[in-house]
Amino acid sequence: MSSKNLLKNAYVERDLSWMYFNHRILQEAARDNVPLLERINFLSIYSNNLDEFFRVRMASLSRIAECNTPGIKDEQVKAKHLVKEISALNKQYVQEYEQTTIDVISKLRDENIFILNETELDEDQKSFVENYYRQKISGFISPIWLPMVKQLHNEPDDNIFMALELKSDKKKYPDYALVKLPVADCGRFIQLPDKDGKSYIMYIDDVLRYCLPMVFTGMGFDSFAAYAFKFTKDAEMEMDNDLRTGILQKISKGVKSRKKGDALRIIYDKQMPKQLFKKLIAKLNVDELDTVLASGRYHNHRDLMTLPDCGRNDLKYPKWEPIVKKELASGESMIKSIHEQDRFIHVPYHSFDHYIRLLQEAAINKQVTSIHTTLYRLAKHSKVVKALMCAANNGKNVTVVIELLARFDESSNIDWSKKMQEAGINVIFGVEGLKIHSKITHIGLKNGKDIACISTGNFHEGNAKVYTDYMLMTSAKQIVEDVAEVFSFIQKPYMLTHFKELLLSPNEMQRKFIKLINDEIKNSKAGKQAYIKIKINHITDTVMVNKLYEASNAGVKIDLLVRGNCSIVPGIEGVSENIRIHGIIDKYLEHARIFIFAADGKNKTFIGSADWMPRNLYNRIEVVTPVYNEAIKQDLWKVVEYGMKDNVQGRVVTGNKENPIYYEEGQIPFRSQEELYKHYKKCNETPVSPVTE
Repeated sequence: MSSKNLLKNAYVERDLSWMYFNHRILQEAARDNVPLLERINFLSIYSNNLDEFFRVRMASLSRIAECNTPGIKDEQVKAKHLVKEISALNKQYVQEYEQTTIDVISKLRDENIFILNETELDEDQKSFVENYYRQKISGFISPIWLPMVKQLHNEPDDNIFMALELKSDKKKYPDYALVKLPVADCGRFIQLPDKDGKSYIMYIDDVLRYCLPMVFTGMGFDSFAAYAFKFTKDAEMEMDNDLRTGILQKISKGVKSRKKGDALRIIYDKQMPKQLFKKLIAKLNVDELDTVLASGRYHNHRDLMTLPDCGRNDLKYPKWEPIVKKELASGESMIKSIHEQDRFIHVPYHSFDHYIRLLQEAAINKQVTSIHTTLYRLAKHSKVVKALMCAANNGKNVTVVIELLARFDESSNIDWSKKMQEAGINVIFGVEGLKIHSKITHIGLKNGKDIACISTGNFHEGNAKVYTDYMLMTSAKQIVEDVAEVFSFIQKPYMLTHFKELLLSPNEMQRKFIKLINDEIKNSKAGKQAYIKIKINHITDTVMVNKLYEASNAGVKIDLLVRGNCSIVPGIEGVSENIRIHGIIDKYLEHARIFIFAADGKNKTFIGSADWMPRNLYNRIEVVTPVYNEAIKQDLWKVVEYGMKDNVQGRVVTGNKENPIYYEEGQIPFRSQEELYKHYKKCNETPVSPVTE
């Protein structure tokens, strides 16, 4: 079968595969064996993911579908078809989501946690809510009469709006108004006083509903009703192409332009009166390709992340304190320890403080001459940046490559870049057209024994609490020299550069990965041991998908741990019968990228920042490094093997919307994240550290 036909019959479109992935998160929220407050968290993650998907991916599809550019008819047809398929799936998932939410709230009541609406308050609670509204909320409530609303779609789409219907016995027709819920100022939930061992929570939506007579005091209205709605807009920034404008100014302007994006998805309370609904839709410039969904009375379910836990830690996953590795916590120099042998940390299992400590040591160590690092996303109170500023203040040559186009973090990155420049750090913004996604640090020493860190994830304290990421710390000369060369490449990205050890995109990464796969194909045909084991976030690049199919056809055993988008359909005879794919949704977000090839017994192992998507292989600067330390290679093998064995949180990725739990009758339950934590704790004798703040 030709390559073209392979992909035609066994390729899942990226955006459909994303919908299947997000559905796996929703399925976690529906599982009775997941702790109740964690189910709430999965509901919020699902909702937040969906908002971003509509802002970015559906926005792109809609633009293609509506584009009048000649010569893209096939792309238009494909985009329109995908929009319809995704909308149909979304409609199905909305029903599942609502039912799951009802189920979870019911079980919260069984645990004596009650989410009350405005009709369920007793007299004491009514008094509490009225006082709370006067003292904390009323100053942020600013209704606008609906006829006075000019362009509703110019409002930011991270808000929840209440459409108000106000009636008076003296008037034939109701009045309509809009009010924006002050979630940013007041939070989404208020916790009412406990009573008789029971906890009570209330949405701010319902606080407003109850207090509407106080908002419109003396205006002659006899009845009040409020219906929630929200909209999601195109989040792609309108970039200024004037070359005289600096990149910092361009990004700043682009961020501001987001509020002007078109509304792509409208969700509204299905109880909203038809006349009011029609008036709202007219304000939002909706067209036939936009998604309009009737839903329940509460929206922006991502706010469930902030639901008060009422002190019920028993309804959460057990807390796993980050482990301080004994070999990195001896009180000796971190730099000396890395010179002795390669080191690694696997967060959140291990403490991210090890990396911060390395930077802090480098900042004051008189042998250190320079620090170069890439920063993609930054914590609000970044210890990483503070250590770099300290280094600059101590006369070190500090260079930071900061990615201003990290979606939805642009404003934060702009603010940090200005602070770093003021501290004397050389801040590089990269080159337009190549997003810098690599996660690397280079520390230069006077004696020439430089060291480097290559990570699968951001140097971000917050992410390190919830994302599973792997970091190699090495003094291996050729790897360290290659890392130094990456920073030269970033400043001159179109120069001819050859990397001896690293796999770098957009230059040679794909070609080198293809060679590794071709070697497995060759070995399999020669009767030698041949396998590929990969842990990754996304696989959608058609070249890589087809190459894995070719390897499967040659008898190469392929195990894939894919968290998100996956365009591969496993188990098709003559195409992919040697491919197994699992995906893990659990306490931590799986984020590490690990690549293992049999290599005729040599076990070639790599880690890095790149997924196998076109954006990573062609349009970003990504770095993947080989791993040579045998103990670290064994650990990486264990990470992938544990993931493939997971029959508690591991799902079989099938290439369609069915993603069953990987469990066979009689198996002993095996949860990979829990087993990894136990493994690391057993390997370590040092007491655990406090969680990094």
